[in-house]
Amino acid sequence: MTRRLTVTWPDPRPFEGRGGAPIRLLAVSDDVDRALEYEVNREAIGKVDSIIGCGDLEPGYLGFLADAFGAPLAYVRGNHDVGGHWERTATAAPDPLRSGLPVDISGITVVPFEWPGLDRERVERDETRAWLDVFRAERKLARRGLSRRSRPLMVVSHAPPRGVGDVAADRYHLGYAGYRWFLDRRRPPVWLHGHTTMASVADWREIWGRSTVANVTGAILVELVPPEEPQPRPM
Repeated sequence: MTRRLTVTWPDPRPFEGRGGAPIRLLAVSDDVDRALEYEVNREAIGKVDSIIGCGDLEPGYLGFLADAFGAPLAYVRGNHDVGGHWERTATAAPDPLRSGLPVDISGITVVPFEWPGLDRERVERDETRAWLDVFRAERKLARRGLSRRSRPLMVVSHAPPRGVGDVAADRYHLGYAGYRWFLDRRRPPVWLHGHTTMASVADWREIWGRSTVANVTGAILVELVPPEEPQPRPM
């Protein structure tokens, strides 16, 4: 069954003209959610504003979801999204998001982080590349005038931040220290990731200060709801 996550988004601006309706994102990564192959299950989920991919899924599957839900697709590449087969089937989906380059998705500023070092012959952990991606994101956000307080953002990554949602038996599935720095600095209301197996974590959600860090592996329906309007004080 597709999991659901509801988060109050602190900025009312993305909800203007929506009549109070939430922003609905279907986030997927790593494992195919077989329930989504059946129309009855997709109808139960209803309309979504965007499909968000957190890596390690075939382009054909991502393209299928985008077509089936009639929604735009945005995704980052994971550590398995390399090689001849992936490259041959890449045309089944749009180009992936570029790591560290913020984009606007459904009115939300999104910072994407693909698996660091995909351009190398061997796909290994690369802490230095992760830091470079984080610094690139910081520069781009500064150029757009987006300070830590001016506008909240969402992060979409393949790997999690170090020490948050990354409990795993092996070093390869640990989060990145640079991501943890970015999490603590920017405090995004929502951080979506994959990579870490569901069997190795106690809960797929972790609250870290003001942030909800969610392990997308499989699929989750993310509903961002507008902040409550302040009530007028009694006279």
